[in-house]
Amino acid sequence: MTSQINIQIELAEDKMPESIQWTAPDGGVADWQKAKAILLGLWDGEEKSALRIDLWTSKMMVDEMNDFFYQTFYGMADTYLRATKNPELAQEIKDFAKTFLKKASEATPAE
Repeated sequence: MTSQINIQIELAEDKMPESIQWTAPDGGVADWQKAKAILLGLWDGEEKSALRIDLWTSKMMVDEMNDFFYQTFYGMADTYLRATKNPELAQEIKDFAKTFLKKASEATPAE
């Protein structure tokens, strides 16, 4: 059995992402969904290295990026806990996420 997640990126003339859309028909998301950013991480077991695709559109605001990173860090903590059964380090990631959001929010100028 296989499953697909489709990601479609529309580029502007300067090759920056103009729009990001995704669909996962096998996961119950049959229609294209809009996104302002994507962080995709892949682990190459043979090379023992992480591969990343990090894209965002010009419509992504700094406060949204702060929230996106906070939620990503927090979600990574849950994933790390499920994968390693290490609650102490998972909690450290969550604590970092909270500290990050506080500092990022303080550093972001009001729009």
